[in-house]
Amino acid sequence: MRWRSCLVVIARNEAATITRLLASVRPFVDDMLVMDTGSNDDTVRLAEAAGARVAHFTWIDDFAAARNAALDAAGADWHVVLDADEWLIGEGSGAALNALRLTAPEFIGTIDLHDQFDGGTAQSRLSRVLPGAVRYTGRIHEQPVHSLPIRALPIQVAHDGYLPERLHVKQGRNAQLLVAEIQGDPANSYLWYQLGKDHSVYDRFADAEVAFANAVECLTALTPPTDAAEGALNDESQRPPWWFDLVARRLFGLKSLKRHADGMVFAETQLHLCAESPDFFFALGDLLLDWAAETPEQSEVLIPMIEDAWRRCLEIGEQPGQSGAVAGRGSHLAAHNLALVLEATGRAEEAQALRARHRSVK
Repeated sequence: MRWRSCLVVIARNEAATITRLLASVRPFVDDMLVMDTGSNDDTVRLAEAAGARVAHFTWIDDFAAARNAALDAAGADWHVVLDADEWLIGEGSGAALNALRLTAPEFIGTIDLHDQFDGGTAQSRLSRVLPGAVRYTGRIHEQPVHSLPIRALPIQVAHDGYLPERLHVKQGRNAQLLVAEIQGDPANSYLWYQLGKDHSVYDRFADAEVAFANAVECLTALTPPTDAAEGALNDESQRPPWWFDLVARRLFGLKSLKRHADGMVFAETQLHLCAESPDFFFALGDLLLDWAAETPEQSEVLIPMIEDAWRRCLEIGEQPGQSGAVAGRGSHLAAHNLALVLEATGRAEEAQALRARHRSVK
């Protein structure tokens, strides 16, 4: 049996990127549906020129409502849900999309998302390949509702919505919607994490810290604390996939707020939970280095800790399967920082050898 597949996009004023997305996916799906939510630029014309069907939806500050209207209009067996500032990459991605035409829609497929930001790339897995009947819930950072098995698909997608030139367009929008969602569900740790992430992206670190602290409190309240960890976090099956990202972002925020001691206290609670996260140890080394710069009298104590943190990054290595993992923190970025410390402490030969092992270190 042959199954129909459709790319499903909601868009508003995405003339700068919509053609790139549609051109990257068009050869591998049967249909493309763009749900326009009120564009006043060339989005609609460009989408139609690229071969997409265009429908219209009056925006009501609810991403799930817009997504679901788009899915209703698409009406395919498989829906591939992407955003206008994303596009298909990777040699095997097209073949994986093609294969959906011969695959029964009996599971949820995840894609490998590569978030580009100023200074690097972070990876995460998101549920974006949906059987036709699956719909979304949630006004912001909406999630598909289902009880189906989840299968990781070899589909790679790039996203550049976090680059500085794109961030200003949606500044404040997501935070406003997240606050509205949290008012109705104040114990939802994921919503608090997303609010903290949104604040941190725009360098609102004090607001981010409040949100991240609430996310930690909500999650650890799920079960009583144990001697080994804080509540639910000690159970890997209950620990959310975004936890490592939250920890690293929170440490960076506390560093930016010059709350180094608070960051160190939090980091100590995470040492065993994040033992295999290069992003955690990278952020820890960064916080400690900033602390040493602020308090030179403590550098004799802090520098060995900084060195240990970045050596641990290299021992763990790259972990692209961890949600939010930043490329290079388990390899050349950590090696670069460590080499600078080695040089600053009179170990130039060791720094040179380290650079030789990581040729991308500049």
